Amino acid sequence: MPHFEQRIATPPSNPYSLTKDKDYQAWRTDKLARYPKDVTEMVVNIANPAKLTKAEYRALSHAIYRANLVIYRCARPLRDKEELRQLGLQFGLTRLDANLCADQDSITSLQAIENGRRGGYIPYTNKSLSWHTDGYYNAMDKQIRAIVMHCVTPAVQGGENMYLDHEMLYMQLRDANPALIATLMRTDVMSIPPNVENGEEIRTETVGPVFSVDDDGYLHMRYSARKRNIKWLDDEVTRQATAMMTQLLETSPYILRYKLQANEGVISNNVLHNRTAFEDAASEKRLLYRARYYDRVRADEQGNPIIEE
Repeated sequence: MPHFEQRIATPPSNPYSLTKDKDYQAWRTDKLARYPKDVTEMVVNIANPAKLTKAEYRALSHAIYRANLVIYRCARPLRDKEELRQLGLQFGLTRLDANLCADQDSITSLQAIENGRRGGYIPYTNKSLSWHTDGYYNAMDKQIRAIVMHCVTPAVQGGENMYLDHEMLYMQLRDANPALIATLMRTDVMSIPPNVENGEEIRTETVGPVFSVDDDGYLHMRYSARKRNIKWLDDEVTRQATAMMTQLLETSPYILRYKLQANEGVISNNVLHNRTAFEDAASEKRLLYRARYYDRVRADEQGNPIIEE
């Protein structure tokens, strides 16, 4: 396997600073030029997920550079979940999030389950999932930067995903009113209450921003459109910001729609996404594998993976 250097290309400026409009305008022009017009531009065929070719690396990585996500179509089924982990490793994804309902290998098997702990959480039902980024409730030092999601068996009906690059939502909000971005970057703007099961606190309250800039200069987002268990800062500008986000998540022209089929998957820098309700076949349940990472996909600014042969 190619060796990844432990570095990541850093943006040449800080386009997310509200005091640097020239940097923002240059970034905005470039981002709009490379953003896909159609989701089919984001689909890349691969042969072996555990050992990508150089051309596959570049195609996958370039798509991520354009929209912070790529849809891959594998020529064969996964032999096991280890191949999914190997796929992530090739993009510098090493730190898996062993979340509450993950399997022992820290990769989650997503299926509709009626009973047990998992059955109490929406991702493990056939109900629709509203717009969110994964791990929005995680502690601020354990934010989810990237996700690899692989479809083993699709639903017989429904189960379509919608994706929106969080950078595009940031752009639309900032163009409307930079004050909306200012409030969404406040460290106390969105709070998630503790998770309590059977009287025991299994996760403490999480308070933090919606938008933040990581140490490498990239934009990160934590968000959920859920009405319950989300506490927003109580002021007029925050109410305007949340209302506009709700509106844009219904009307943005940059939303990409796709239903994963068997042997297809998504690699993303934890973009906004949702899922429609679905129905399982009588003989086989919808099954997806989900790997969450504290790392961001490592790619240079031209979309080429950072590797040494």
